Amino acid sequence: MAKKPRIYPPELRAEVVRAVIDDGKTPAQVARDFGLVAETVRNWVKAEKSKNSGTTDEARAAIDRARLQEMERRVQELEQENAFLKKAAAFFAKELP
Repeated sequence: MAKKPRIYPPELRAEVVRAVIDDGKTPAQVARDFGLVAETVRNWVKAEKSKNSGTTDEARAAIDRARLQEMERRVQELEQENAFLKKAAAFFAKELP
């Protein structure tokens, strides 16, 4: 007869994942500290990373749109700076003897 999987509270999961991700501990170390199985901790960390990394198509598309928007904004800003510098160079070139 197969064993029922244990159900852990979400608070415990969050604390364990935080210990691995934020504190830089290995899943095995955290598993020993909390009395868990290392593979369980690895699975929780993997699930959390995939949830936050944008692995779905919609999340990737949103990330790409945001990145494109930021690049377009930056290009416009650089073009404005270049235009200003060209005007300044032309102004100071006229003042030279």
